[in-house]
Amino acid sequence: MTNHAVVIAGGGPTGLMLAGELALSRVDVAIVERRVSQDLAGSRAGGLLSRTIEVLDQRGIADRFLSQGKIMQVGSLATIPLDISDFPTRHNYGLALWQSHIERILAAWVEELGVPIYRGRDVTGFVQDDTGVDVELSPVGDLAAAPEGRSLRAEYLVGCDGGRSVVRKNAGIEFPGWDPSLSYLIAEGEMTDEPELGLRRDEKGVHGLARLEEGKRVRVVLNEQDVRQGDEPTLADLRAALVAVYGTDFGVHQVTWLSRFTDMARQAASYRERRVLLAGDAAHVHSPVGGQGLNIGVQDAVNLGWKLAQVVNGTSPERLLDTYQAERHPIGARVLKTTLAQTALSRGDERTNALRETLSELLQMDEPRKRYAAMMSGLDIHYDLGAGHPLLGRRMPDLDLVTESGARRVFTLLHHARPVLLNLGEPRALDITPWAHRVQRIEARCDGAWELPVLGAVAAPPAVLIRPDGYVAWVGDGTEHGLRDALTTWFGAPTAP
Repeated sequence: MTNHAVVIAGGGPTGLMLAGELALSRVDVAIVERRVSQDLAGSRAGGLLSRTIEVLDQRGIADRFLSQGKIMQVGSLATIPLDISDFPTRHNYGLALWQSHIERILAAWVEELGVPIYRGRDVTGFVQDDTGVDVELSPVGDLAAAPEGRSLRAEYLVGCDGGRSVVRKNAGIEFPGWDPSLSYLIAEGEMTDEPELGLRRDEKGVHGLARLEEGKRVRVVLNEQDVRQGDEPTLADLRAALVAVYGTDFGVHQVTWLSRFTDMARQAASYRERRVLLAGDAAHVHSPVGGQGLNIGVQDAVNLGWKLAQVVNGTSPERLLDTYQAERHPIGARVLKTTLAQTALSRGDERTNALRETLSELLQMDEPRKRYAAMMSGLDIHYDLGAGHPLLGRRMPDLDLVTESGARRVFTLLHHARPVLLNLGEPRALDITPWAHRVQRIEARCDGAWELPVLGAVAAPPAVLIRPDGYVAWVGDGTEHGLRDALTTWFGAPTAP
């Protein structure tokens, strides 16, 4: 039996990001992925939102994605555009980039970090005890005739294996929520006749045809007349759905991807069962409207990664993992709520049209626009770390700093997923000697404004403690008040020099 500190079930964006986070902290992590290669059937999700780009920038890999995608204002609420070009972030935009490309870039990064991937295998079961988890693997596809599957032993198992998560089910974690009210066909193929590109709305909702990058191929999204789930759609289903909406099937052929999704909305009652954790679609499923799923999955991974690494490495007690549930479960619940609302607003009857037009007028006003745009882009996330300075529990702005080693950006200090004590006051006034091997202390000067989305300008503090995920864990007032408690809470007990 092969041993790893952490085994991740699923090599999609969430699993890959989590593996990278753990590898940066020198955790022995491995991925189990059913696909034999990273190739993905269909283009899937269509882009990255502002906060996700920031997260990738914090790890020094954002340029890999930006060079492959198209920068644009992709944020919206039920197809109502939400411009964030005036937001105080270096990435005041979204990035149009298909999931297939996103996965390939993440997989290359993970490979550079030396993470092994067991391909062509499924996690089919596990047994956990007080010290770890025995993970059962079975071969899939062309490997199904191979000898028996392998077993892995891990200290922790993380299910990043999608909405039908075997890990979640075997852990006995409930998955409450709402049954589907709509189902959609999604496909990619060629068309003999020239298609009517763009969006079309009717009483059932929104339909769309878009040309893919290759030029000949068309991406099709159709709201079905009846709610269907479970069975695999056929080419005949696709043609019939096109005729129902457009009066013709445009001679669709050479279909390389055909699938069905619904607006079902469910969330795991708990993101952890002892030594088993969930992230991404395994923890929450919802309609893809608004483009939230891939993005909050990646952000789940970044929240969990450094915490799990500290527990595995013996830096922090296991109770640190409780903060993953406390911080990310409310974010998932909010996404479910907003996608339910957007699905309702996407219908095309006259009453819904009137409601959408009214909401569109409202979102042209600055304050409502900024509030909802910050929410949809992920820039407004606020973890409840108690009362205090407005920065506490919020993302740290990517300020331009002057440090002892030259000009730096805040995000460059986070490239190795290590926490940072940023001292902007009296040099070396803060003593973190008992944590010096865990926390970087950076002496710096910053002359620019400190701004947060929606909140605007905030008073520049003399010091901040920044977690590896880029959120502020402590804000100084010119003294060390509360600093030792914050260091102990987030980065373990002090050690003797």
